Amino acid sequence: MRTELTWPDTADEALLSAVHRVMHAVAELGGAIGYLEPPGREQTDPWVEETLKAVRNGDARLALATVDGVVEGMGLWRREPVAVFAHSAEVGKIMAHPSARGLGLGGRIVSALTASAREAGIETLRLSVRGNNHGAIGLYEALGFKEWGRLPNVVEVGRRRFDEVHMFLDLGKAPDVILHGSAPGGPGSSPRRPAAGSL
Repeated sequence: MRTELTWPDTADEALLSAVHRVMHAVAELGGAIGYLEPPGREQTDPWVEETLKAVRNGDARLALATVDGVVEGMGLWRREPVAVFAHSAEVGKIMAHPSARGLGLGGRIVSALTASAREAGIETLRLSVRGNNHGAIGLYEALGFKEWGRLPNVVEVGRRRFDEVHMFLDLGKAPDVILHGSAPGGPGSSPRRPAAGSL
């Protein structure tokens, strides 16, 4: 069994069909990839084209994992579109076709995306994962991601509500970067005001 990663920047019919096959199958089993129902090509094709446009602009990378030449997994990072977050990117759409689970594709994809983002000058990777997806959370933790917060019961799936878990990975910063954090002063600063009713 031969597995490899490819990094497309353009899409032909074969690629569009292959990505749809994976996304449809994962969503059909209830996978948390942003669709309540298995998506059709009218949904996945524009997403691929938009993602690859960002790839060509240097603002994203899409990794496809193939097994014996067949696309069986995928994932991407995408840079934040706002200038003040240009060194931050979101990891998303990490998935493997149900027939290829257990092959370690998720870990290989996320590791490769991490290396790619670091090479592109990304300082911080972020992701969100559904709170009941303990396997994915464990994978991300094993690869160095840390939870920074969660919104309780905000992900709606029918009548059910799930936590949205937020995680991040620090990829490092250039030596001349000034880490101001939450200290007072600097652009956008304002003083803390007394609480209402205090003297």
